[in-house]
Amino acid sequence: MSNESAPQTSSLLSGLSLVPAPRRWYEGLSQYQNQGVAHVLATVIAVNGSAPRELQSKMIVTLDDCCDTLGGGSLEHDVTITARKLLKGELDTDASNDTKPSKKGRSEKAKAVRRDVVYTKHYPLGAKLAQCCGGSVTVMFECFNVTPPMSLLVFGAGHVAASLMSLLAELPCQVDWVDSRAEMFERYVKRGIDTLDQPVTYQLPAHIRPHIEEDPVDFIRPFIDKSRQYASVNSVNKGTQYFILVMTHDHSLDFELVRAALDLSLEMDADSHEANTDDDDSALQFMPYLGCISSKTKENRFRTRLLQRGYSEQVINKLTMPIGLEIGGKEPMAVAISIVAQVLQLYHQS
Repeated sequence: MSNESAPQTSSLLSGLSLVPAPRRWYEGLSQYQNQGVAHVLATVIAVNGSAPRELQSKMIVTLDDCCDTLGGGSLEHDVTITARKLLKGELDTDASNDTKPSKKGRSEKAKAVRRDVVYTKHYPLGAKLAQCCGGSVTVMFECFNVTPPMSLLVFGAGHVAASLMSLLAELPCQVDWVDSRAEMFERYVKRGIDTLDQPVTYQLPAHIRPHIEEDPVDFIRPFIDKSRQYASVNSVNKGTQYFILVMTHDHSLDFELVRAALDLSLEMDADSHEANTDDDDSALQFMPYLGCISSKTKENRFRTRLLQRGYSEQVINKLTMPIGLEIGGKEPMAVAISIVAQVLQLYHQS
């Protein structure tokens, strides 16, 4: 699968609003899977008598959109409501075919676990929904991306980053890969007969999006904002979903990116009044993972410079240097494996 992205254009900065909404269920499934958007695939798995759609008809439902149809009317209305309740964890998906509100005393974590099961619901069209068809259908609901996949913002396209992408290509995640040097992405450009008038197409999985950007710092604010939005509404999964990985060719740029991530996190906390800013450790509780590739000497230099600029020990401790688990090996792939291992460990922690 290839990835299309015009140089100097950032899907992270512009958001997903410019992407046209899919109309067929298979288009929606592909788009929402690639984007990591929470969605439900609703499928007609049984038909008795007359029904608006045939067996195996499908539609996709997200929290704010739908694509394709199960025939409209009261059936589709209820399917949409049920799907969105599943996405929000508002249904108790016990073995019963009837929809029930969540039981009192049921923990948030328990509800989230139940959202991951396949749920079915039977619809008597005439008796219950007052549709003229008169038959009945059974609909299967499958939830995807209820817990968002890992989202990574990677700065630098050197040897370690290239090895890192080889590993991330095989994992369910969203990656924005930023470097100011267009030549670093040349190896991934898909060559065509006429590329001058066509958008640049990269031979990368769709979930890995390269960005050529002279000022990479601009990518940090929207990424941290997304991280905070998720953390503020999700109290079930205690793992880390958002990761900033700094590994550019320039130590001064690495330092600038690290400082920007720390400053913006503190600024957003102060602006939203979500934390007591007198307590820096509490103020950065919603900050994404921030890691920087380094030697021990580079780590000491960065920490000293941050202390000299007035950052507290609690804030500096939010920075992981050197990045990755201590598994040994200095080859680019060995370092990349250590980074992915650490990311997966943090993502899956409960």
